[in-house]
Amino acid sequence: MISLNELDVQALGVPAEIIAVIREAFARDYHKTLHMPVRTQVPLAGDGVLLIMPAFDSELEMAGVKTVTVPAGNGVHAHYELMDGVSGEVVARMQARWLTDLRTAATTAVATDLLAPPDVTTLGIFGTGRQATAHIALLPLIRRFKRVLVCGSGKSDVEWFAKSVGATVQVHVEAATAEKCARESDVICTCTTSHEPVFRGEWLRPGTHINLIGAFQPHTRECDDETVRSARIVVDTYEGAMAEAGDILLPLQSGALKREQIVADLHELASGKRQGRTSPEDITVFKSVGCALEDLVTAHWIYQRAKH
Repeated sequence: MISLNELDVQALGVPAEIIAVIREAFARDYHKTLHMPVRTQVPLAGDGVLLIMPAFDSELEMAGVKTVTVPAGNGVHAHYELMDGVSGEVVARMQARWLTDLRTAATTAVATDLLAPPDVTTLGIFGTGRQATAHIALLPLIRRFKRVLVCGSGKSDVEWFAKSVGATVQVHVEAATAEKCARESDVICTCTTSHEPVFRGEWLRPGTHINLIGAFQPHTRECDDETVRSARIVVDTYEGAMAEAGDILLPLQSGALKREQIVADLHELASGKRQGRTSPEDITVFKSVGCALEDLVTAHWIYQRAKH
């Protein structure tokens, strides 16, 4: 059995290759081979939550389960256990905070490549945590961004974050207000723990693509009703979105969003079965709550590299 810590996983997980692995996983008809229940959410003290995400893929002949604890305070703890799907033997155990950052940003990159216009120049990031860092690292791999605008909650030193992350990427990174970030960005990624919308839909320009990846509970959201009112929406999986995505469920309940505006899931988009963007003027939204398929194929790929 192989045991990998965070530094091992970070060294083995090549972002461009994980993007390709995630895209291939969603493009194939995984519903025929994958057993993936909607993840279990177990309440912890305060507003904390334990997430349990199992999956078995008969094509890979691999199974796995990720456990994530999101405590009421700061910090996330995650571990992944990868198993031979035939013998049931555990073949790898790995710390999975970076694995989660990587597979989430890689999935966003796949969706952005399929939905954003080809000539985008400005990336807007809401949030200054681990996911924000990962998205700033990976999104420039699929579009030639000239600058990144970062908006924080006010509790963090956004200027310091922009300078620190900017030193690690080949693109200009600067701090911005929520309004500037929303108005001037061609692609927006919300990577926050906010329970309330972080920008106003009225600030968006026609043609904007938005990735909503932070909120993962039915009562939490990062965008307002105006954002989704006329948007074309793609979800990572229908099952996950309709169980957990407050960004979808709350506007459906209020009537601001119609079910037919959810035009595809990521499999349908990546396989070409359905179309996301139909016009340069469309506002498109990718809503992700994360799924066990992303973890399984990422962990399996890292395991294969570790063996060699």
